[in-house]
Amino acid sequence: MSTRITGISSMATRQVLTELADAYRKMSGVAVLFESVGGVDAAKRVEAGEAFDVAVLAADALAKLIGSGRVIAQSRTDLVRSAVAVAVRAGAPRPDIGSEEALRNTVLLARTIGYSTGPSGVALMALFERWGIAGAVRGRIVQAPAGVPVGQRVANGQVELGFQQLSELLHLPGIDVLGTLPAGAEILTTFSAGQCATSSQPDAVRALLAFMKSPAAVEAKRRHGMEPA
Repeated sequence: MSTRITGISSMATRQVLTELADAYRKMSGVAVLFESVGGVDAAKRVEAGEAFDVAVLAADALAKLIGSGRVIAQSRTDLVRSAVAVAVRAGAPRPDIGSEEALRNTVLLARTIGYSTGPSGVALMALFERWGIAGAVRGRIVQAPAGVPVGQRVANGQVELGFQQLSELLHLPGIDVLGTLPAGAEILTTFSAGQCATSSQPDAVRALLAFMKSPAAVEAKRRHGMEPA
């Protein structure tokens, strides 16, 4: 077996994959190196045939790569469910997001609203459409470039109200996380892993995915604001 597995992932799972890779190396002696970039860019690179052993992406993005033959269908492993949360700059007033109506009002009052290029951003825009406020807030929406945390823009004052995966907001300095979206407005993304078609070590990848799905990985997932899938 090779002593090195390479992977690519979206930014939402960067922290938890770093912890799990370190735990797996200590347990098995196999080094695992994940490169974390914007999810759209990660999918494009796998689709282009760049050599990786494993990809960890939003479930729908991984499904497309399975459909194109870039990820092995039988290897698909759902790892975590990740909720979108809301953040403001540290020390700023904490607006009410305790109900769907309160969150809608908070969005309408915000001077600027930040969101990401990933699946959470797409879902947030759909939520605004459902609320009938997409036109009203369009001029105040700021989309963070791929790979740039929304929370970073909240921390430096470029965005008043930021929406992103809780896992990406938890460890950022300079922000206060208000919580996840309330009942009726929840945005949940499942992140899945799979063996890339370019990998020449399927047994090693299978063993890694089994570990990342196992009970041994549960505490790490929850530490980073996610639930086991």
